[in-house]
Amino acid sequence: MIATALAILLVLMALAIPVAASLGVLALAMEAIYSQLPLVRAMGEVAWSASNEFLLVSVPLFILLGEILLRSGFAERMYGSLITWVSWLPGGLMHSNIAACALFAATSGSSVATAATVGTVALPQARRFGYNERLFLGTLAAGGTLGILIPPSINMIIYAVLTNTSVPKLYLAGIVPGIVLTLLFMLTVLVLCLWRPAWGGKRMHATWAERAAGLAHLLPPLGIFLVVVGSIYAGVATPTEAASLGVMAALALAWWKRRLDLTMLREALEGTMRTTGMVMLIVLAAYFLNFVISAIGLTTRLTDFIEGLGLSRELTLFAVIVFYLVLGCFMETLSMMITTIPIVAPVMFKLGYDPVWFGILIILLIETALVTPPVGLNLFVVQNLRRSGSLNDVIIGTLPFVGTLFLMLLLLALFPGLATWLPALFN
Repeated sequence: MIATALAILLVLMALAIPVAASLGVLALAMEAIYSQLPLVRAMGEVAWSASNEFLLVSVPLFILLGEILLRSGFAERMYGSLITWVSWLPGGLMHSNIAACALFAATSGSSVATAATVGTVALPQARRFGYNERLFLGTLAAGGTLGILIPPSINMIIYAVLTNTSVPKLYLAGIVPGIVLTLLFMLTVLVLCLWRPAWGGKRMHATWAERAAGLAHLLPPLGIFLVVVGSIYAGVATPTEAASLGVMAALALAWWKRRLDLTMLREALEGTMRTTGMVMLIVLAAYFLNFVISAIGLTTRLTDFIEGLGLSRELTLFAVIVFYLVLGCFMETLSMMITTIPIVAPVMFKLGYDPVWFGILIILLIETALVTPPVGLNLFVVQNLRRSGSLNDVIIGTLPFVGTLFLMLLLLALFPGLATWLPALFN
């Protein structure tokens, strides 16, 4: 049964069938082969239950928030301000790329949106200042992954829905690992540019007056972060309500900067609808697939198989990490989360792993999947922005940061307090 499901899924992916359609076809195939009941008749009920989940309403709101910030010019001004603060380091603008990704991640909740937004602003600077183009591209692809680790995060909401875990606790748990990973990415750039100074491009200098003047452009994203995350922790709003507050704050800022008009709103809404349609179709198809595999007993078989291996608690964790690292090379991240977490998470919780800590581990594994070929989504996003050259350039430039992500996974496994300290502090 397990081998059949994997074989069908691999064939569908090899045929380049869209993710949502692949999951739906796999569900129908497994029903036809193994079920004696017409499970397809429950599709409407499953779709309604999934789309009626209150927490999922926040997904299009966070997407809209990122679209408004992108199209109102805040990302460009934020990037320009960060240049004055960190571009003096060996590696120059590549540090600005990572810092800008971290700051934009605190408002967008999406890795793809973060990579696309910062990449649009930063890419024209690479050749102008003589940077190693591959490493420059790597900072954008890897930095973009911070979008799902630093709160607010759409993927954390998906995990919370699937495992019935507290969203505020997950958001708190992501802050320290997000900061640590940002610093590790910047350290990676620093080490490489000290090793190969020519990769670091032309040094840029700014006066303290210029730095102070640019601080005003860093306040809007920080303000929205405080509105969204602060309202949740203050008990004023649920995550969904906080997302709507963030949209209102972004609209107010766009109006204040005189960038709010019908054209901008139309483009932001169109982008939101396209992305939301893709996300929700995957969610609905994956929910139906989960229903089918539970009904035919595949979930129980997988759980029994893992437990029957007789592995220790630590070896089981290692096996799960390897499983996600391999699967992330071939499967889109959102569908990977939705199809695997309902199976893997109960096993890990039964072994005594903290749901919040495990959620951050999953997010880091998803981040790694975003930058590992052949299906690393951020790789394609950055290459699409570039519009010339080979995808291999982006892949090669990202490899050092994949190593950094492995180091972060190791640190989180050895020091769980990185994720659990802050939530425990606010209990």
